[in-house]
Amino acid sequence: MNWEQLLSLKRQGDTSKRLRIEQDDTRLGFEVDYDRIIFSAAFRSLQDKTQVIPMSKTDFVHTRLTHSLEVSVVGRSIGRLVGKKIIEKYPHLKEIHGFQANDFGAIVAAASLAHDIGNPPFGHSGEKAIGEYFSIGKGQKYKDQLTNKEWQDLIDFEGNANGFSVLTSSRPGIEGSIRLTYAVLGSFMKYPKESLPKKPTQNIADKKYGFFQSDKEFFKEVASELGLIPNKSGNDIGYERHPLCYLVEAADDICYTIIDFEDGINLGLVSEDFALEYLIKLVKDSIDTSKYNSLTTKEDRISYLRALAIGNLINDAVKVFVENEETILKGEFPYALTDKSKYKAQMNDIIQISIKNVYQSKEVIHKEIMGYKVINTLLDCFCDAYNKKVSGTASNYDELLLKLLPERYHYQKENLYERLLHICHYISMLTDGKALELFKTIQANKS
Repeated sequence: MNWEQLLSLKRQGDTSKRLRIEQDDTRLGFEVDYDRIIFSAAFRSLQDKTQVIPMSKTDFVHTRLTHSLEVSVVGRSIGRLVGKKIIEKYPHLKEIHGFQANDFGAIVAAASLAHDIGNPPFGHSGEKAIGEYFSIGKGQKYKDQLTNKEWQDLIDFEGNANGFSVLTSSRPGIEGSIRLTYAVLGSFMKYPKESLPKKPTQNIADKKYGFFQSDKEFFKEVASELGLIPNKSGNDIGYERHPLCYLVEAADDICYTIIDFEDGINLGLVSEDFALEYLIKLVKDSIDTSKYNSLTTKEDRISYLRALAIGNLINDAVKVFVENEETILKGEFPYALTDKSKYKAQMNDIIQISIKNVYQSKEVIHKEIMGYKVINTLLDCFCDAYNKKVSGTASNYDELLLKLLPERYHYQKENLYERLLHICHYISMLTDGKALELFKTIQANKS
């Protein structure tokens, strides 16, 4: 892979080449991407979507939106630091093509901002609830009418693939959704493969999948334009990662490790003394002891250690990337950057505490159980009504249900796979609160 291709400013539908040297620096294309994501309805919905604690009313607990904003800030810092090193190593990128160090930061910030945009309500249990509706629930009845890969898309419903669809899928009058640059789309593509074969290797890029069958052709176009390296054979589609994707992933890893832990502390799920012991291991080389000892509140002490920890992890991620940049360009780096971090053991310790004390807390489990029930009910009602509408057998109740769908979901999909995916997409874009509201409306009608 080469940086000239990887930093492509092309957008879906472009008929002429966009050159960096001709860009207006006051309105750079990669920064336009950030603005487009911020103003999208899908991004706004993240304000009422679970990060760790479902439907928490506590103001200091993170939602998907605050998490995404924080990941984008960390991603921008990592991108700029890496960009400075890349421009120094390959001066022609600036001298001939006009690229700047901050371009890398802008790309990573935009992709980081969008990294959770396809996640359903109720956190990761929302993905599992959609998948299990088809794999072990009432949706099993559709299996024989779908190809293996179409079926896998549904039973392994993946927020990353859904995010790619959110960012790129056309609808009548809207070509290419919000039309991001290919560089940002490539950096967003955390798992650049289709749903089958499932986990064919230990390569981090093969851990999950990144696009639905309905988006395959455009995904291939983006990968080809960026010069990503194919790593699958026959009819299977998959690629090595865009190098800047590693930075997006590192920003996410850093934020959820430290900030989910911080949420647990603030909620009282992790004791302060216990938390300080683990955080100090990350900052022992950079902590100002006198400053730390002058802080009188738990919130200030945790905030200070969190900022130092994130700073140390940013610098470490940059170091690992720069040391392995040539290997990454060859498609021969099958790890996350944090896998090679000198702080890996400390990060793993914090994650294990978060799993035990936060992710598996009773509050989280209770809300996830509710989320399963909500999502299964909505899927069953809307899939059934939508398919009956197409076949001409819809009841008056089915017609009323379909009127609850926003206008953009009213156009018909003749293919069963696309119809089912259409409803999954609708439900995945609901906020936690809206999903619960719809569930209560449907349940009231049944009782």
